[in-house]
Amino acid sequence: MVTEVREQGNLIGSDKVEGTAVYGADRTKIGSIERVMIDKQSGKVSYAVLSFGGFLGIGDEHYPLPWQSLKYDTSLGGYITGVTETQLKGAPKYGNDNAWNWSDATRTRAVNDYYGVAI
Repeated sequence: MVTEVREQGNLIGSDKVEGTAVYGADRTKIGSIERVMIDKQSGKVSYAVLSFGGFLGIGDEHYPLPWQSLKYDTSLGGYITGVTETQLKGAPKYGNDNAWNWSDATRTRAVNDYYGVAI
């Protein structure tokens, strides 16, 4: 992975994050980041939506991961999380055919509780 000169600091464009591989606790690729969700008021990234499963974008499932549950690993060229693929299968998710209600506090709490993240 080639790092552009303008992205060698601590900041990176969202278009560079989208599509980046995500590796589980066992360092096995479990999916890729489809999008990041940014808090409108604070400007901070709150979640990365992990795309997992499916084939050629069909049948993918989408898992909101709290941003702080991801760490960038330069040796892998992607993000690593403490979640395994098996654990991911029981995580809160949505498919292409239904929308995730980002303003639903119950869903947000369920995601954060699942990953053990305090907000």
